[in-house]
Amino acid sequence: MKKSVFSLVLAVVVGSAAFASTPVEVVKKEVKTAESTVTWKGYKVTGSHYGTINLKEGALMFDGDKLTGGEFVVDMTTLISTDLAGESKGKLEGHLKSDDFFGVESNPTSKLVFTNVKATGKNSYEVTGDLTIKGKTNPVTFDVSVYGNKATATMKVDRSKYDVKYGSGSFFDNLGDKTIYDEFDLVVDLAF
Repeated sequence: MKKSVFSLVLAVVVGSAAFASTPVEVVKKEVKTAESTVTWKGYKVTGSHYGTINLKEGALMFDGDKLTGGEFVVDMTTLISTDLAGESKGKLEGHLKSDDFFGVESNPTSKLVFTNVKATGKNSYEVTGDLTIKGKTNPVTFDVSVYGNKATATMKVDRSKYDVKYGSGSFFDNLGDKTIYDEFDLVVDLAF
Protein backbone atom coordinates (compact mmCIF):
# COMPACT_ATOMS: atom_id res chain seq x y z
CA MET A 1 0.00 0.00 0.00
CA LYS A 2 2.79 2.43 0.97
CA LYS A 3 4.53 1.58 -2.28
CA SER A 4 1.33 2.35 -4.29
CA VAL A 5 0.80 5.70 -2.55
CA PHE A 6 4.46 6.58 -3.06
CA SER A 7 4.25 5.59 -6.75
CA LEU A 8 1.09 7.69 -7.19
CA VAL A 9 2.67 10.74 -5.51
CA LEU A 10 5.85 10.32 -7.59
CA ALA A 11 3.78 10.05 -10.79
CA VAL A 12 1.86 13.24 -9.92
CA VAL A 13 5.07 15.15 -9.08
CA VAL A 14 6.87 13.98 -12.23
CA GLY A 15 3.77 14.64 -14.35
CA SER A 16 3.39 18.13 -12.85
CA ALA A 17 7.04 18.92 -13.46
CA ALA A 18 6.76 17.79 -17.07
CA PHE A 19 3.61 19.88 -17.53
CA ALA A 20 5.17 22.94 -15.86
CA SER A 21 8.23 22.79 -18.10
CA THR A 22 6.19 22.59 -21.30
CA PRO A 23 7.18 25.74 -23.20
CA VAL A 24 4.52 28.33 -23.98
CA GLU A 25 4.36 29.07 -27.68
CA VAL A 26 4.66 32.80 -28.18
CA VAL A 27 3.98 34.04 -31.70
CA LYS A 28 5.64 37.22 -32.94
CA LYS A 29 3.47 39.18 -35.38
CA GLU A 30 5.31 41.82 -37.40
CA VAL A 31 3.54 45.14 -37.80
CA LYS A 32 2.70 46.27 -41.33
CA THR A 33 4.29 49.71 -41.06
CA ALA A 34 2.78 51.06 -44.29
CA GLU A 35 -0.73 50.26 -43.01
CA SER A 36 -0.15 51.52 -39.45
CA THR A 37 -0.37 55.11 -38.20
CA VAL A 38 0.96 57.09 -35.27
CA THR A 39 -0.79 60.41 -34.66
CA TRP A 40 0.54 63.00 -32.19
CA LYS A 41 -1.06 66.05 -30.62
CA GLY A 42 0.75 68.67 -28.55
CA TYR A 43 -0.89 71.39 -26.49
CA LYS A 44 -0.05 74.98 -25.62
CA VAL A 45 -1.91 77.69 -23.73
CA THR A 46 -3.21 79.20 -26.97
CA GLY A 47 -4.19 75.96 -28.75
CA SER A 48 -2.64 72.79 -30.12
CA HIS A 49 -0.82 71.24 -33.06
CA TYR A 50 -1.10 67.73 -34.42
CA GLY A 51 0.43 65.49 -37.04
CA THR A 52 1.85 62.07 -37.77
CA ILE A 53 5.04 60.09 -37.46
CA ASN A 54 5.92 56.75 -39.10
CA LEU A 55 6.78 53.44 -37.55
CA LYS A 56 10.11 52.09 -38.78
CA GLU A 57 9.46 48.57 -37.47
CA GLY A 58 7.50 46.78 -34.81
CA ALA A 59 5.99 43.55 -33.59
CA LEU A 60 3.43 42.30 -31.10
CA MET A 61 3.82 39.02 -29.23
CA PHE A 62 0.88 36.72 -28.58
CA ASP A 63 0.21 33.52 -26.66
CA GLY A 64 -2.76 32.25 -28.64
CA ASP A 65 -4.95 35.34 -28.95
CA LYS A 66 -3.62 36.95 -25.75
CA LEU A 67 -1.22 39.89 -26.08
CA THR A 68 2.01 39.22 -24.15
CA GLY A 69 4.57 41.73 -25.47
CA GLY A 70 5.65 44.18 -28.10
CA GLU A 71 8.49 46.31 -29.40
CA PHE A 72 8.43 49.30 -31.75
CA VAL A 73 10.84 51.72 -33.39
CA VAL A 74 9.60 55.11 -34.62
CA ASP A 75 11.35 57.01 -37.42
CA MET A 76 11.64 60.51 -35.91
CA THR A 77 12.72 61.98 -39.26
CA THR A 78 9.16 61.45 -40.56
CA LEU A 79 7.56 63.73 -37.94
CA ILE A 80 5.17 66.10 -39.72
CA SER A 81 2.43 68.56 -38.84
CA THR A 82 -0.95 67.99 -40.50
CA ASP A 83 -2.74 71.02 -39.02
CA LEU A 84 -0.64 73.66 -40.80
CA ALA A 85 0.36 74.42 -44.39
CA GLY A 86 3.07 76.33 -46.18
CA GLU A 87 5.73 78.28 -44.30
CA SER A 88 4.11 77.77 -40.87
CA LYS A 89 4.12 73.99 -41.41
CA GLY A 90 7.81 74.00 -42.38
CA LYS A 91 8.78 76.16 -39.40
CA LEU A 92 6.94 73.97 -36.89
CA GLU A 93 8.34 70.73 -38.32
CA GLY A 94 11.86 72.16 -38.36
CA HIS A 95 11.52 73.34 -34.77
CA LEU A 96 10.14 70.00 -33.55
CA LYS A 97 13.06 68.18 -35.21
CA SER A 98 15.63 70.62 -33.75
CA ASP A 99 17.52 70.19 -30.49
CA ASP A 100 14.92 72.44 -28.80
CA PHE A 101 12.55 69.48 -29.04
CA PHE A 102 13.44 65.99 -30.33
CA GLY A 103 16.98 66.46 -31.71
CA VAL A 104 16.22 64.26 -34.70
CA GLU A 105 19.64 64.64 -36.33
CA SER A 106 21.39 62.91 -33.42
CA ASN A 107 18.33 60.85 -32.33
CA PRO A 108 16.69 59.63 -35.56
CA THR A 109 14.63 56.92 -33.82
CA SER A 110 12.63 56.44 -30.65
CA LYS A 111 11.79 53.05 -29.18
CA LEU A 112 9.09 51.41 -27.06
CA VAL A 113 9.55 47.98 -25.45
CA PHE A 114 6.67 46.39 -23.52
CA THR A 115 7.76 45.25 -20.05
CA ASN A 116 4.39 44.16 -18.61
CA VAL A 117 1.03 43.32 -20.18
CA LYS A 118 -2.07 42.89 -18.04
CA ALA A 119 -5.46 41.87 -19.46
CA THR A 120 -8.20 44.28 -18.33
CA GLY A 121 -11.10 42.79 -20.27
CA LYS A 122 -11.88 41.05 -23.52
CA ASN A 123 -9.33 42.28 -26.09
CA SER A 124 -8.19 45.07 -23.69
CA TYR A 125 -4.85 45.41 -21.94
CA GLU A 126 -2.95 47.74 -19.67
CA VAL A 127 0.63 47.86 -20.90
CA THR A 128 3.72 49.19 -19.19
CA GLY A 129 6.75 49.75 -21.35
CA ASP A 130 10.11 51.46 -21.56
CA LEU A 131 9.93 54.45 -23.90
CA THR A 132 13.20 55.89 -25.21
CA ILE A 133 13.24 59.42 -26.68
CA LYS A 134 16.46 61.44 -27.20
CA GLY A 135 18.44 58.61 -25.60
CA LYS A 136 16.49 58.81 -22.33
CA THR A 137 14.36 55.85 -21.20
CA ASN A 138 11.37 56.10 -18.87
CA PRO A 139 8.43 53.83 -18.07
CA VAL A 140 5.02 54.61 -19.57
CA THR A 141 1.65 52.97 -18.97
CA PHE A 142 -1.11 52.97 -21.58
CA ASP A 143 -4.13 51.04 -22.86
CA VAL A 144 -4.14 48.71 -25.86
CA SER A 145 -7.14 47.13 -27.61
CA VAL A 146 -6.68 44.22 -30.02
CA TYR A 147 -9.28 43.13 -32.60
CA GLY A 148 -8.31 40.49 -35.13
CA ASN A 149 -5.19 41.74 -36.95
CA LYS A 150 -5.51 45.31 -35.68
CA ALA A 151 -4.56 47.02 -32.45
CA THR A 152 -5.07 50.53 -31.07
CA ALA A 153 -3.14 52.23 -28.30
CA THR A 154 -3.49 55.64 -26.70
CA MET A 155 -0.94 57.22 -24.41
CA LYS A 156 0.14 60.47 -22.84
CA VAL A 157 3.86 61.19 -22.84
CA ASP A 158 5.53 63.70 -20.52
CA ARG A 159 8.21 65.29 -22.72
CA SER A 160 10.00 66.83 -19.72
CA LYS A 161 11.19 63.32 -18.75
CA TYR A 162 13.07 63.13 -22.06
CA ASP A 163 14.93 66.44 -21.81
CA VAL A 164 12.49 68.18 -24.18
CA LYS A 165 12.41 71.51 -22.35
CA TYR A 166 11.49 74.19 -24.88
CA GLY A 167 8.57 76.34 -23.65
CA SER A 168 7.97 74.07 -20.66
CA GLY A 169 6.58 75.60 -17.48
CA SER A 170 8.42 72.83 -15.62
CA PHE A 171 11.76 74.41 -16.53
CA PHE A 172 11.05 78.10 -17.24
CA ASP A 173 9.16 80.82 -15.36
CA ASN A 174 7.00 83.62 -16.75
CA LEU A 175 6.22 82.01 -20.11
CA GLY A 176 2.62 83.21 -20.00
CA ASP A 177 0.71 82.36 -23.17
CA LYS A 178 3.94 80.99 -24.72
CA THR A 179 3.78 77.94 -22.40
CA ILE A 180 3.75 74.56 -24.15
CA TYR A 181 2.33 71.80 -21.95
CA ASP A 182 4.62 68.91 -21.05
CA GLU A 183 2.20 66.13 -21.95
CA PHE A 184 1.43 65.23 -25.54
CA ASP A 185 -0.88 62.53 -26.88
CA LEU A 186 -0.08 59.59 -29.13
CA VAL A 187 -2.74 57.49 -30.85
CA VAL A 188 -1.39 54.38 -32.54
CA ASP A 189 -3.36 52.24 -35.01
CA LEU A 190 -1.54 49.05 -35.91
CA ALA A 191 -2.09 46.48 -38.62
CA PHE A 192 -0.23 43.15 -38.34
